[in-house]
Order: sequence, then structure tokens, then C-alpha cells
Amino acid sequence: MMPSLTHALKEWQVAIDALEAGAMVMLLRKGGIREVGGKFSLIHDRVLLYPTREHQKPHLLKADYASLVEPVESGWHPASIRIGSWAEISEVFQVTDANRVTALMPFHIWNQTFIEERLKWKPNQPLYLLLLRVYRLASPSIVPYESAYGGCQSWIDLRQAIALDGYPVLTDEEYIEQTAKVCAAVS
Repeated sequence: MMPSLTHALKEWQVAIDALEAGAMVMLLRKGGIREVGGKFSLIHDRVLLYPTREHQKPHLLKADYASLVEPVESGWHPASIRIGSWAEISEVFQVTDANRVTALMPFHIWNQTFIEERLKWKPNQPLYLLLLRVYRLASPSIVPYESAYGGCQSWIDLRQAIALDGYPVLTDEEYIEQTAKVCAAVS
């Protein structure tokens, strides 16, 4: 029987698109307002990737990605969400040094303003760097939106389980090469 998941990690649609395209293998998190204790913590290491559009800010993205954002009103949500991928979180680093975060610039979609804002917000808390091995689902799932999925939170549990079929976005060699570069930048 094929394994399935209900656990999902919420992230900007543009970031999930980049992960699914193999353009990056990392996410930077500080945690949502509704996180336990107001900070990020790794709850699951195997997750569905749940795209959000509400809080995407084009001015925090590199130029190639800023134009991909479709602005929406605060509080907007779609009637349904397309889940097209899942990921194994292979490494988590806590980063507080601005120079190390800046060294990561070639490996993600966000710009320097994003980095500066994330480091300044809750300055006593580290920025979490997650390395993700992403898999595309063979058949994306459409799940109805529910109010429990909204708000500033990293983790949600979907009402319906989604089978983890599909294939890795990057080959083993490509993933190892990309994660080695990211690890070298933060060490």
C-alpha cells in the first residue's frame, strides 16, 4: 500500500513553484504568528507542500520571481488548493549571522530586503534553513479550502490524506550537489 500524508507545510506559491522546478532546495522560516510560542519548530520531516498566495510580496523576491506573483487581497482564499508535491526535510540549520544568510543568496528566490526583514523580525530568534528533497505527485490533488488552513501558521493537517506517489524533482546526484553548496555556504 502506498504511503500517504495529511501533514502540510505552508509556503508562498512562488516558492513552491521554484522547489517543484528544482530551482532551489531550501526554505527560510521564522515561523508564523500562530506558531506555538511564536517561533518556528520542525514538527514533521515529511510533508505535503501547501501553496499560499495571500502573503506573497513581490518586493521581497528577486526580479525573476517577483513578476510571477499574483497579488490577492488580505484575507482572500481560494475555494480549493492544488497540492502538486511533497518533500522530505533532510536538514535544518539555525542561522543568526547576517553574513551567512547573505552567502545563501545564490540558492533561493528571495532578495536582500527579505533577508534583512527576516533577521530584524524577532531578532533574538534564529532564521531556520530547511533543505527539502521535493517530489512531484504523479496526479496533483485538489483539496477544498477550510478556515483551519488559513492564517499565519507553518503547519496544517489536511482533512484528506494524499498518496505519496510521484517522482523526485532532482536526481540523487543533483540533490546532493545542491545541498552540499548550501551547507558550505552556512558552515
